[in-house]
Amino acid sequence: FWAEVTIIARMHHLNLVRMWGFCADKDQRMLVYEYVPNGSLDKYLFSSSSSAAPSGGDAQGDGEESSQGEGQGRQPVMLDLHTRYRIALGVARAIAYLHEECLEWVLHCDIKPENILLEDDFCPKVSDFGLSKLTSKKEKVTMSRIRGTRGYMAPEWVIHREPITAKADVYSFGMVLLEIVSGRRNYGFRQESVGSEDWYFPKWAYEKVYVERRIEDIMDPRILLAVDDDADSVATVERMVKTAMWCLQDRADMRPSMGKVAKMLEGTVEITDPVKPTIFCVQDD
Repeated sequence: FWAEVTIIARMHHLNLVRMWGFCADKDQRMLVYEYVPNGSLDKYLFSSSSSAAPSGGDAQGDGEESSQGEGQGRQPVMLDLHTRYRIALGVARAIAYLHEECLEWVLHCDIKPENILLEDDFCPKVSDFGLSKLTSKKEKVTMSRIRGTRGYMAPEWVIHREPITAKADVYSFGMVLLEIVSGRRNYGFRQESVGSEDWYFPKWAYEKVYVERRIEDIMDPRILLAVDDDADSVATVERMVKTAMWCLQDRADMRPSMGKVAKMLEGTVEITDPVKPTIFCVQDD
């Protein structure tokens, strides 16, 4: 509780949820955050019944969305590619701020779609700093126990139990970025795809894009038709996927910083072809 209060109170960024206040009265503890009306990103990515978003890249509803993004029994809107890109870039900038611009660097340690909230205009807000850690520059953090979320934790954290750095958040963001493009949970369609014990979402996506040359196979079918005939949209998807692959490198030292990730998404730096991610497998509970 106090860790979250300390961290949030020091942060000011467009893409971070704002804390209005807190209460700590004996055993009663409460954090009060700004209201973010469109709920969390997972409701939009993983809902098979999402309705079409308004045209022109504006995925805004009619103002009746609930805090969970589903309104009064209404379906969440379908996010078009432009909106997905804006969300990804906003989240990347927020994490870069945590890692590189705060007085003390902040490791979020739980980047996932459920912790990305969406404003009326679908501007993203990174939330939930309950697992976050303050650290000085280049310092590593030793976690006494694994408390992140299955499917989003970096190999050095889960397999090797090594002290973690900001590159663990980079890995988590890469996984979220692939989910934004694909509309699939990184561990949710394993059986229907391959069923092999060594199946791994980034490895599967890499082979589709860089071996089979079928980037359309990893794209959310709900945005595929709109992207297919637009060269700029295809370039955006390719840039998002290539950035995600670099974020998901097996070795932490091969992943870019979040500041560079944001520039990769912006298209202001060249992105070379990534190395194939291979070593990490998410086991079923």
